[in-house]
Amino acid sequence: MLHDPNTLPDDLPVPQDDGAADHLTGLAIPAIALPATDGTMVDLSALRGRTVVYAYPRTGRPGQPLPTGWDAIPGARGCTPQSCGFRDHFSDLRARGVAHLFGLSTQDTGYQREAAERLHLPFRLLSDAAFRLTDALRLPTFTVDGMRLIRRLTLVIDDGVIATVLYPVFPPDRSAAAVLEWLAASR
Repeated sequence: MLHDPNTLPDDLPVPQDDGAADHLTGLAIPAIALPATDGTMVDLSALRGRTVVYAYPRTGRPGQPLPTGWDAIPGARGCTPQSCGFRDHFSDLRARGVAHLFGLSTQDTGYQREAAERLHLPFRLLSDAAFRLTDALRLPTFTVDGMRLIRRLTLVIDDGVIATVLYPVFPPDRSAAAVLEWLAASR
């Protein structure tokens, strides 16, 4: 089935909080360098100030088939609208004190680079294709068509320590707005 990754179906199933991210708040980010779409390596534990990392399963490409049953998996569909939301709210997030913003998936950097360029993202995407950070933090994952993917969540990190986790994230196109709401409420 071909699809438009920019459009969300009206009948997407809503993910439920299964508690799989409850352990994350207060954890120190481990010192793990991840490849970024600009060719650099990023160690989230070493970044000072407030960092927002939105983790997503995988970006699709226009005209390419979806994984089997993708629209029926709660929280799977919507990576492109989520990334575009963070793109569109980038300056608002910076104005609210976010020093660093990243997307994170288990796709390789080359795949991510195509998405970052196509979507005109003003921030870097990080690849955890080796699952080093995913496994170290015990991030929630799921498997489809032989691909292990991160469940959609957002980490707000202050000086290398997770201040809060937004999980589950739904709808995905409101993810950046939800972060802005949390930032406003946490002042």
